Amino acid sequence: MDFDLQWLLLALPLAFGLGWLASRLDMRQWKRDIESSPRAYFKGLNLLLNEQQDKAIDAFIEAVQHDPGSSDLHFALGNLFRRRGEYERAVRVHQHLLARADLPTSERDRAQYALAQDFLKAGLFDRAEAAYRALEGSAFATDARMALLTLHERSRDWKAAIEVARQLEAVAAGSFAPRLAHYWCELALEADARGQGDDALVALDKARQAAPQSARPLVLAGQRAARAGAHAQALQAWLPLVTLSPGALSVIAADFAASAQACGRVDEARAALSELHRQVPTSDLLAALLGLDADAASRRRLLLEHMKVQPGLGPVLRLLREPGGASLSGDEHQAVQGSVAQALRPLQRYRCAACGFEAQQYFWQCPGCQGWETFPPRRLEDH
Repeated sequence: MDFDLQWLLLALPLAFGLGWLASRLDMRQWKRDIESSPRAYFKGLNLLLNEQQDKAIDAFIEAVQHDPGSSDLHFALGNLFRRRGEYERAVRVHQHLLARADLPTSERDRAQYALAQDFLKAGLFDRAEAAYRALEGSAFATDARMALLTLHERSRDWKAAIEVARQLEAVAAGSFAPRLAHYWCELALEADARGQGDDALVALDKARQAAPQSARPLVLAGQRAARAGAHAQALQAWLPLVTLSPGALSVIAADFAASAQACGRVDEARAALSELHRQVPTSDLLAALLGLDADAASRRRLLLEHMKVQPGLGPVLRLLREPGGASLSGDEHQAVQGSVAQALRPLQRYRCAACGFEAQQYFWQCPGCQGWETFPPRRLEDH
């Protein structure tokens, strides 16, 4: 009995010491594992902030290898791949996350949204649409619908865009009335291109119902009537723009003046355009007023008045083109006109206020940034 007790007394401290040693070894290993991952992560973050993306990717890959179960590291790596345009690698990272059975629902939805963004950036619109639709009912549902709206605009699927915009309004995500009006206007233009005039009229009517204060349905309605030779009807559609949207009327001032001349309502048109010109003297309004005035002396006075409040090359060129516009020889007069016209050409453009895209033609939707009504209704020479 004494012998057994002696061995027991010796064994207890030995077992305690071995257990303590093992725990210390495990603790040190655990600390090394914990410390190595954040160190690599913060190293990658620092490199990213210093715009060293190649080295940042290497650091994030190292961090993921140390801690393959961390979803945040995977998201950081996937987003970095997407920013660099390496969409295939970004897709693989986010698909790997979705394949994990232990991923919480919130993280799974986040990975699904990131995957949809990968497809969108890669130009795989059909896959992006499917990925966004898979987020229905999730915390990302509204963001997904907003992305779908942009996707449908890019693909010019206006009926699908109308459906999504109505869904967004139903969940109080804001008012989409102006966009809905543009979508119906686009459908009206497509119907006219197919020769389906009745469908175009229906679409324009729905555009006016969607946004009664929108200028574009009135502009298109007047242009359709003018093309059909119904110039009085065209003026009837455009006259509300005098108070509703003077800028829109300025853009179509030439068409407005032409219809007024065609139906014998020149005085009415001149009065409306003159009032707008006094408020905002744009080159489009000036050109329309000059076209309505048959008297050369009156046109010269108008040009001089315009140049006093809005100096520019445009009025100078128009003055040179007037009879007796300058006391120069024929060749000199032609040379001056050519020089002024060449200098004026870059200024006769509209510029998008959102992205700076410039165009000779006025666009309701910017071809550059896809924004709606981002073109101010004034040419560069009028600024």
